[in-house]
Amino acid sequence: MKSSRRSFLLNPLSMLLAGLLLGIAARLFDIYFQNLGEIFSQIAIWILLGTGFAIYSPTKKAAMENIFPFCMGMLAAYYVTAAITHGVYSRTFIIGWAVFALTSPVMAYFAWMAKEPGAFSKIIAAGIAAVSVMSSVLLFDHLRLYDFVIDGVLIYILFFKKIKRSQKRKDWNE
Repeated sequence: MKSSRRSFLLNPLSMLLAGLLLGIAARLFDIYFQNLGEIFSQIAIWILLGTGFAIYSPTKKAAMENIFPFCMGMLAAYYVTAAITHGVYSRTFIIGWAVFALTSPVMAYFAWMAKEPGAFSKIIAAGIAAVSVMSSVLLFDHLRLYDFVIDGVLIYILFFKKIKRSQKRKDWNE
């Protein structure tokens, strides 16, 4: 992805808009497209998207700044759409997704670190992949075919896909 296109797509405003659109889409998928609703109700797809946004952000700080509006926009749009469509949702799910959204900057920081050189980054990457797999098993009873696809893409991005970054070392404020 070219740098100018990446900076156009990976900025807080674009991420907020993407979150709003995907939040509305996820709720409409729940109503009209059961299979897509199932996929977008899984945490694994959101881990994949968040990880992708984070690792393609130019810095750790940018990753944190990009993922927070995305997650908050997705959460707000989903539940506003659910209220408008008279959807059924539990307080437990709202709290869970709110915690996910509020902690997303910390998760984005570590996701960005997963593509850095060294053993610690590989441990982080393995942790991200493990959480994605275990979320499907623990919260939704078992892995489905689409979980294998989602987690396969996540593993490819984390362990095999090369990400071009500036050669100079960046501290967390950059």
